[in-house]
Formats: sequence, structure tokens, C-alpha cells
Amino acid sequence: MQHQEFEPPKELKDAIQGFWYTSIDFEKLPSGFEVLPDGYAEIIFHFGSDCSISYHGTMLPLPSPFLIGLLEQPVHFHGKGHLQIIGIKCFPWAVFDMLGLPASKESVRTFEHPIAQLHSTLDHLVLAGKIREALTEVKQYFLNVHSKINTDSMLIKAGMAMREATGTIPVGQIAAAAHSTIRTLERNFKRSSGHTIKDVSALIRFEQVRNQLFLKPDTNLAGLAYELGYTDQSHLSKEFKRFSGITPAAFARKAKKA
Repeated sequence: MQHQEFEPPKELKDAIQGFWYTSIDFEKLPSGFEVLPDGYAEIIFHFGSDCSISYHGTMLPLPSPFLIGLLEQPVHFHGKGHLQIIGIKCFPWAVFDMLGLPASKESVRTFEHPIAQLHSTLDHLVLAGKIREALTEVKQYFLNVHSKINTDSMLIKAGMAMREATGTIPVGQIAAAAHSTIRTLERNFKRSSGHTIKDVSALIRFEQVRNQLFLKPDTNLAGLAYELGYTDQSHLSKEFKRFSGITPAAFARKAKKA
């Protein structure tokens, strides 16, 4: 598997965390691959092979592009042969407004949208090995889209406060950072993202635990729980299993073998 990540232009940093490219040979991954929850929504283009997902007990074929919303459990992707992917990692409070779509809590969403017209251009470039040129097309598309929307500064300030505090900041402090009342912020946040501030904060905090255990599987869980504002190690373990399906210790053991 080949994976590259790219920074967004400064004009997009209030809506997009980054862009990425992955190349996967499914002959070497016969069972597909697992995607764990995190605090982002992602727009996914795929090329060179069919792509499907194990979702609610069925195999769902996926068009290009499709949207991965905030996940509450891991999902498994499947394909055949050589699959190449370009992803746009978006902040959940910005992605629907940027696309002009109604917010939704769906974990995997297919949709009709003018962005689909970009696929044929990207397909030509990606299959020719011109990945950077393809990313340039994607960035330009979102620069054009972003220039035509009115970004909600309240939500941007709230979202950035949440991410900077790795999901540990109370709602009252988030509202203060956004210069808003709690009630107004919570209403607008759910309207824009489909989720509550509490939902997203929990996923951001899980993401920090997941990343830490993947990079350093021997991390002390009690210390990590304290650092990230969990009540105790038991609380961390319960929340981790809620989103991953396994305990932190089991995840750390898998990470050591990776």
C-alpha cells in the first residue's frame, strides 16, 4: 500500500484538513481493509477497480465519489485488483455547507452532485500516474466552491477550539471561543454537521487515543486517560471499545504486529 498526504491551500484550511492519495493492491489484501472512526468527514474518489463496503450486514457498491461521514464503528472496504483513491478530509461542521447538501448522520453516503463531473478528469490523470496533477485539479475545484459560500465563523472558531483541545474542552468553553451562547452554537453545529458537539468531541478524543496506541503501543493507558480528560482508564477503555469494537489493549497488540 502506498499512501501520501498533502496540505490544503491556506484558503481552504477552515473547511479541509488535507488531501490524500492511496494505492492498494487487493491481491495482497484479500480480506479488504478496515477504516476506524475519527473526527473527519471524507469525500472519496476511486479509480481502476470497483469498490464496495460491508455496511449493515450487506455489501454496498460505491460510486466515485462518495462521502464517509462520522463513523461510529469500523467499516470494511473491499475491491479487486489495483485500486487508487484520492480523499478530501473535511471538517464535519463544514463539509455539507461546502457541498450545498443537507446535513446527515449517515456513515456512508452516496449522492448526486456536480462534483461527480470531476471524476473523468481525475481518472485520466491518476491512471496515467499524474497524481500531483490530479490533486491540483481537486484543490482548484474546492477553491472555486469555497469562494462561493459564506463560511460560518462561529462554527469555524468552535471547531478549531475542539480540535486544538483534542476533544477535551467543555461545551461552555467552546461556545465562549466561538463568541456564542451554548444553545445557539449547539443548534447551528447540529444543523451544519448532523451531529452534536458532544458526538464530535468524543470522536476527536478517540482519534487521539487510536493514533497514540498505533504509534506507541506500550503507552500507559492510565496516563493517557488523564492526559485526554477521561474520568479514568475504565472510561477510556469503554469509549475506545464503543468506536473500535475492541479494547485498547487488544488494539495495541494488533499495532505491534503491524
